[in-house]
Amino acid sequence: MLSRSSLKLGKANFPLPLTFFLSPRPPPSLFLMPRTLCLFLLVVSALGYLAGAIGVNWGTMASHPLPPPKVVELLKSNNISKVKLFDANPNVLEALSGSNIGVTVGIPNSMLRNLNSSKKAAGSWVHDNVTRYFSTGRSGVRIEYVAVGDEPFLQSYGTQYFPFIIGAAINIQVALARANLASEVKVVVPCSFDAFQSESILPSKGHFRTDLNKTMIELLTFLGKHHSPFFVTISPFLFFRQNKNISLDFALFKETARPHNDSHRTYKNSFDLSYDTLVTALSTAGFPDMDIVVAQIGWPTDGAPNASSSIAETFMKGLTKHLQSKSGTPLRPRNPPLETYILSLLDENQRSISNGNFERHWGVFTFDGQAKYRMDFGQDPRTLVNVQNVEYLPSKWCVVNNNKDLSNASASAVGACSTADCSALSPGGSCFNITWPANISFAFNSYYQMHDQRLDSCDFGGLGLITTVDPSVDGCRFSVELQTSQSTSLFGASNFRWMFLLLIHIFACSLNPRLYIYI
Repeated sequence: MLSRSSLKLGKANFPLPLTFFLSPRPPPSLFLMPRTLCLFLLVVSALGYLAGAIGVNWGTMASHPLPPPKVVELLKSNNISKVKLFDANPNVLEALSGSNIGVTVGIPNSMLRNLNSSKKAAGSWVHDNVTRYFSTGRSGVRIEYVAVGDEPFLQSYGTQYFPFIIGAAINIQVALARANLASEVKVVVPCSFDAFQSESILPSKGHFRTDLNKTMIELLTFLGKHHSPFFVTISPFLFFRQNKNISLDFALFKETARPHNDSHRTYKNSFDLSYDTLVTALSTAGFPDMDIVVAQIGWPTDGAPNASSSIAETFMKGLTKHLQSKSGTPLRPRNPPLETYILSLLDENQRSISNGNFERHWGVFTFDGQAKYRMDFGQDPRTLVNVQNVEYLPSKWCVVNNNKDLSNASASAVGACSTADCSALSPGGSCFNITWPANISFAFNSYYQMHDQRLDSCDFGGLGLITTVDPSVDGCRFSVELQTSQSTSLFGASNFRWMFLLLIHIFACSLNPRLYIYI
């Protein structure tokens, strides 16, 4: 999975070229197309129908996150019995207390070095984030796993976390044992989808990446010793984007898809192909019977071609039907994943987009807890239950003032998108087809909402205009953020912000307008 660190103002994080905001619209070839990423996953919500086998990832990388009690209400109203967290936020754990929802708490990669070097630090972490909340009854939090690291084997990270992963996991295991929780809480290490591979895409050639062989053997030995499952990301969406031999129908579990044959085994969908590639890698490493938990899987709904609610619904229907059948895979017939966690419950507008703009749109629900589509679990389509009584900021939007000279508007939009979420404007996105200057208005409004509708956040050198008329058009939503804000100012003083935008403008005007402008 991608890093869930705070939004960075880096070249890789800016999704759109300056030419996007110029009129007339440039041809699609001028756009910065989203790069294939390193992550994936999403699906579902009314998960109780699968006997607890399916859960969701609950991420909180949002400028205005839905309040934790509301999220727990969403989980319970949709019968979701398991949730995987990426950290151990006390507000989230308190909200989960008494819910009887099975919980995986996470340890960020940034903590691995310290936990590896200090048993005391590991003990303190377990006390503060597990023991304090843990309960097998209904009074506390039903913590089932501690996930050490957030996909620390991701290839883009290199080997920076390799020296610390196993030591950190061992120290957490020791701390759980000292707290008499080792029999109740399993220690796992979530592995990215690129931790294993097959040059021919066929499962029979599957193996772990050679650069992590030693560390992987140590991890598998640790997991086997403590009877813990192998947590892994599987991403049919990314697999489809990265492999020309994989069709969209094959990724979506469609019966019309052309199957792939591997010796005497036939593969009818991308999930089984990836899953059995991992099974082969585990067998080759000497652990053929290790249980597997699919820690992340899903399909994004915006920000890229083939990322839409309708396609995501088709994928979810196929996945849940496949899991419900308990048919397993060709290498593990009648032995499906121990558990499966969908990425994700909600959209997150501050997830890193260094690997693709779709990263902010994995949610089955929108950022404000509204279902994007109907779910089908192989029975009857079921309408998901939305969050009720959501509190929004006032019904106001920031748009471009058409009565002003807009010759400088494009540079201001570039500045807005360097911090705000403009991922829906990217090729294939829900707002890709809106015309100039509506796309500039979208950028202005995104910045305005992220900054709590402050008056100065709709200035843009006099080009912004606050309106009470919803500027949304067709499928392009100009959102109003939630009232509850946990955001912090992305800039220092207001003067610095506008100096920053002015510098962007000067820089942009000095370049050929056909060149990409990154912030």
